[in-house]
Amino acid sequence: MGIGAVQVQWLEYKRGWKTVNSEVVEEKLVTIYVNGQELITVMATPTNLDKLAIGFLKNEGFIESIDEIVDLKENIDGCCVDIWLDKEFHKPPRKIITSGCGGGVTFDDPNSPFEALDSDLVVEPQTIYTLFNRLQTPTSLYARARGIHTAGLVSGFEIVATAEDVGRHNTIDKLVGECMVNGIETKGKLLLATGRVSSEMLRKSARMGCPIIASRNSPTSLSIEMAIALNITLIGYVRRGGMRVYSYPERLGLLRAQEVSIAG
Repeated sequence: MGIGAVQVQWLEYKRGWKTVNSEVVEEKLVTIYVNGQELITVMATPTNLDKLAIGFLKNEGFIESIDEIVDLKENIDGCCVDIWLDKEFHKPPRKIITSGCGGGVTFDDPNSPFEALDSDLVVEPQTIYTLFNRLQTPTSLYARARGIHTAGLVSGFEIVATAEDVGRHNTIDKLVGECMVNGIETKGKLLLATGRVSSEMLRKSARMGCPIIASRNSPTSLSIEMAIALNITLIGYVRRGGMRVYSYPERLGLLRAQEVSIAG
């Protein structure tokens, strides 16, 4: 059994009953402290929690560079991460409980202004299919235990960083943390996701500077509105032989952009 999964036993029915010993994805309460103050507690898969904490601080606008972190300690039981910054930290008085699985939290108002992205990135639809086939490898936690989300950052035709977690929003934070630790630039790259793209997911991708976000799942009405406003190409339901493009399809090689209107 590897980290991030727990050995369990279940009964399985396929033309008869049998007992199966295998793994399910692990889920724990994880608390992030900043300068001694409790910032958030979320449900997460206890892997790469240092990246989760770093990425969350970056995506929420609390830090811009990993150089601002003086010290980082992860509890041996994987239930908390303690970060100290080189500056004062004041916890925002207001937090928003997001639609994310696993109890997502953000301090960033989805209605606050955000600068639109400027990018000439173009990706062929067939390339996106190919990349999704490479996203969850045979050695991934998904392959072992299922029940987990994956995010990936693409440069050219290569997936340069991936992250897995029971919470889809956590995968983006872990991905950002991974990129910050390893000096990988996220701006101008394609972002792959397996979960629903809601407004907080869209804002995280915008903070990363990703002009294209593609998911195997659906977007929400607010995420589509935000994608249009922020000049982001939003793609959903990427399945074998098909996908849905909700904004700026010219980045997929179309000659003319098509307007998307949101009813309501």
